[in-house]
Amino acid sequence: MNYAYIRVSTDKQTVQNQRLAIKEYAKYHRIRNLIWFSETISGTKKPDKRKLGELLNTVKSGDVIVITELSRLGRSMMMILDVLQLLLEKGVKVIAIKEGYELGDNIQSKVLAFAFGLSAELERSLLSERTKLGLERARKQGKHIGRRKGQKPSHYKLTGKCAYIKRERLSGRSKLSLAKELNVTWITLDKFMKRYKIN
Repeated sequence: MNYAYIRVSTDKQTVQNQRLAIKEYAKYHRIRNLIWFSETISGTKKPDKRKLGELLNTVKSGDVIVITELSRLGRSMMMILDVLQLLLEKGVKVIAIKEGYELGDNIQSKVLAFAFGLSAELERSLLSERTKLGLERARKQGKHIGRRKGQKPSHYKLTGKCAYIKRERLSGRSKLSLAKELNVTWITLDKFMKRYKIN
């Protein structure tokens, strides 16, 4: 069986680019009848907490998994290596398009898997370090980062719902019922009502 695995970290990202890349690769290399596994979840989550875990339990010897890049399997080098090791033991072939890499049961594949995993981890570490240095540099230049101490946010979860809340309360609606509908706690709703003097 042939499988395709897609993952993005947030719902602000799109799976379409990954899907298109995999479709084009599969067409060119004549990989047919792909079974798709797609999810929106952080790569820091363990595979068994993701659809990836379901895929790992499904595949058998001789199967193929196509991904756009190794980092789709996880955020850390060890996690990626653990997944690849499991697939190696099962006799499953992994194709990572971006790296131009096919994982098979040979020493070269194992070495490359380690190198790619290490590279991905180093890249993330360097990005994190650059971000920290940039924030520190901005602070030294006197720039303020984030909300000022004591400053209240300008936008709340219930912002824009004042009129609706007033209308519902005037009709006799309970705070608990409103809170459930608006997907907030009773306390959050109560504080919001007090802030905007809604009875």
